[in-house]
Formats: sequence, structure tokens, C-alpha cells
Amino acid sequence: MRANVNVHEIVNRFNEDEAVWRGFELKRTMRRLSKQGAPVTEKVLEELDWLAAERECRKRRAIGRHA
Repeated sequence: MRANVNVHEIVNRFNEDEAVWRGFELKRTMRRLSKQGAPVTEKVLEELDWLAAERECRKRRAIGRHA
């Protein structure tokens, strides 16, 4: 194992990924429970749910300085 592995970064990424997955599962479950008919396939709806979960649950890291 490399000595320069940042354990905190690995833990943060895992936690962030888990938050996105849980957000996705919640969105998918809520959509299925609402039983709304959609003119698109289930795969497209799941992709949209995943993108929404990514947008809501991932941290945004800004590069630069605040003016």
C-alpha cells in the first residue's frame, strides 16, 4: 500500500457516493410509488433520477479564490 494514500479523502468519497446512491434510491422509490405514467422508458427515468441525486448530494468543490 502506498504511504501517501489520504484516508480522509477515501472516506469522504465513499460517504459522498453512498449519499448519492441513497438519494437515487429514494427518488426511484418515490417515482414508482406515485405510479405516474411517463412517455419515456424506465431506463431514461432512472438516468434522470441518478443525475438529480448527483446534483443534490455531491459536494461542489470550487477552485479559485473568493474576491
